[in-house]
Amino acid sequence: NEVYDPATNTWEPRQTMPTARNHAAVGVVNNKIYVIGGRVGAGFITRGFSVDIVEEYDPATDQWGALMARLPTPRSAVAFGTSKGKIYVAGGEIYTDRMLGAYRAVEAFDPVANVWTTLPPMQFPRHGLAGDFIGNRLHLVSGNVQAASSGGHVDVDHHHALELP
Repeated sequence: NEVYDPATNTWEPRQTMPTARNHAAVGVVNNKIYVIGGRVGAGFITRGFSVDIVEEYDPATDQWGALMARLPTPRSAVAFGTSKGKIYVAGGEIYTDRMLGAYRAVEAFDPVANVWTTLPPMQFPRHGLAGDFIGNRLHLVSGNVQAASSGGHVDVDHHHALELP
């Protein structure tokens, strides 16, 4: 965990994140950073595992808070976006001793209430996709419908938009 100062072109170390991971979602609400889900153990899905951990970081105090409500669907390699005080997480992949797969799941986290809401799923399961908000719509693009090397990659040229009320 480091902070970059563009005025001086320098990096400064900050308090270490409690759960080291990659392929996580990140959102900022009320000047706090939330790190959601992701993968621990390794960068490649078959050598690591996806987690449901949600951690809050306050850059003003350089402190990590208590664990937040867990991500309902543990996964990594998701798309994410923040709008109106909520962080949206879509798609992703998982690897267990019983399965290797991609998700259709779309869920929203409200850090103030510390609750998750399940939203309508994407049409196609995928991971490694990109997403963000334009106006009040979460746009989700690209991705891969098969996790890791489970039979070859099939890239998706599909756009999914979720409109907020």
